[in-house]
Amino acid sequence: MQRRTLFALAAALPVPLAVPALAQAYPSRTIRLVVPFPPAGGTDVISREIAARIQAATGWNIVAENRPGAGGNIGLDAVAKAAPDGYTIGMGQAANLAINPALYPSMPYNPLADFALVSTVAMQSLLLVVARAAPFADVGALAAAARARPGVLNVGHVGNGSVGHLAGELFARAARVELAQIPYRGAGPVLTDLLTRRVDLFFVNPLAVRGQLANGELRALAVTSRQRSRGFPDVPTMAESGFPGFEAVNWTGLVLPARSPEPVIARWVEETRRALTQPEMLARLEQDGSEPLGSTPAEFRAFLETEHAKWGRIVREARIELS
Repeated sequence: MQRRTLFALAAALPVPLAVPALAQAYPSRTIRLVVPFPPAGGTDVISREIAARIQAATGWNIVAENRPGAGGNIGLDAVAKAAPDGYTIGMGQAANLAINPALYPSMPYNPLADFALVSTVAMQSLLLVVARAAPFADVGALAAAARARPGVLNVGHVGNGSVGHLAGELFARAARVELAQIPYRGAGPVLTDLLTRRVDLFFVNPLAVRGQLANGELRALAVTSRQRSRGFPDVPTMAESGFPGFEAVNWTGLVLPARSPEPVIARWVEETRRALTQPEMLARLEQDGSEPLGSTPAEFRAFLETEHAKWGRIVREARIELS
């Protein structure tokens, strides 16, 4: 999904002149926004920021409720099982909507059937980074070195099934190389071993390595989005580096329970679109290394189906299991 194209399409959506009575009366009480991850994390920050922007513009009373656990499944399950009346909405994510269905032995909900998709909200690309002393000038040289020594080069990641982990598996398949995957408990330990060359490469959240990139301890070889990142405009994409179609990004999107009223869905689509054009929201996303990713419900569904199929295939082919 080309995020700029979708954002432009969403921004061009006409504002209905006549709003159905249900939408006019909505909301008449507090709306619960379920955040399926702990406070202060990336998903929580984006959720609270967009809630604040919508609340300020509309006067709605939106209360964020953190329901973490099981990779985001617990919170999103609460949304799936809530009354479809527009008073419970959730912030879905790449993990709990696209990756977990293939990763977990069983799921409490079906991401393609149990939600009314509202709009994608934001995306965050990863950076492929190596140590300054690493002998890889670019991704092509890295792939060539991996082919010359199958299974010797390793890639660190922050947990089985994370987007960084799957990005490494996607790269191995695209480059037709064998890489050793090493799980860690958090980005800090990976960076320690990357800087001392015990780890060869790392697909990482840009915010986690901004300081090391600035002081020259690390080098960024590529960004994993289809287009270059505004925060790192000089870093080529994986596609520009010889791997067309490569995309591995974290993303968020608002979902309502299935069978929610169409006028309520439409109202949320419109208010999300408005929020994602506000300077304060754009500044906050840029600060977090994210970019707006507004969409229509149909575009969200097409994107989710693509992500669901892509990551499901990678999880099965690589035989990834929860640790």
